[in-house]
Amino acid sequence: MPEEIAIEVNGRRVRVAPGMSVAASLFQAGEFHFRSSITGEPRAALCGMGICFECRVTIDGRAHSRSCQIEARDGMVIHTL
Repeated sequence: MPEEIAIEVNGRRVRVAPGMSVAASLFQAGEFHFRSSITGEPRAALCGMGICFECRVTIDGRAHSRSCQIEARDGMVIHTL
C-alpha cells in the first residue's frame, strides 16, 4: 500500500494517507466549509456516519456525495460548495 495518495480539492493537489475518508482528507487539506445551507450558513462534516448529510460534496462529478462515507482514492477530484 502506498504511503500517500494524491487527490484534487477545489483545483488544488493534496496528498493524504490511504484509507482516509474524503471528509477527513478535506479537513487535513484545510477545507472547513464543504457547502452552504439554503440560508447561507457554512456546513461541514458533523456526525461522521452519514446520517446528517452536512458533509455533501461533489466527487468526480457526482454531486451530493456524503464525504464521511467515501474513502479517498488516488486521482479523485473533489469540489466543495
